[in-house]
Amino acid sequence: MTLLVPNSAEAIILANFLNKTAPQDLRLKLYSSDTTPSETDTEATYTETTGGGYADEALVAASWTVTPGNPSIAAYPLITFSFTGSAGNVYGYYVVQETSGALLWAERFTNGPFNIANNGDEIRVTPQITLE
Repeated sequence: MTLLVPNSAEAIILANFLNKTAPQDLRLKLYSSDTTPSETDTEATYTETTGGGYADEALVAASWTVTPGNPSIAAYPLITFSFTGSAGNVYGYYVVQETSGALLWAERFTNGPFNIANNGDEIRVTPQITLE
């Protein structure tokens, strides 16, 4: 599935774009609910993965690479989640603002869910946003 920006996040993004509100640092979280992202989602739509040594990841602003063009692309380096034990099925990831917790976007894995059952299991995510 492709990345989806829900309606509520569109307002946040526009306010940041127009310098009406200051942007916040971001957190990337894996989710274990069997959820297909939709326009009406909020952060409460997703059940964050737990167990198996899981921890969400900070998306450091300086680590994004923005390439202008047609299309323009913002890409983040590969993030590897390494598990120490069972965490169950993981269906995708979502990104929230660090302070408010507000959902900005979500993406369901096209080749998932991934069943995290063993020490050493990994999930790799390379966030990328494309604008035309």
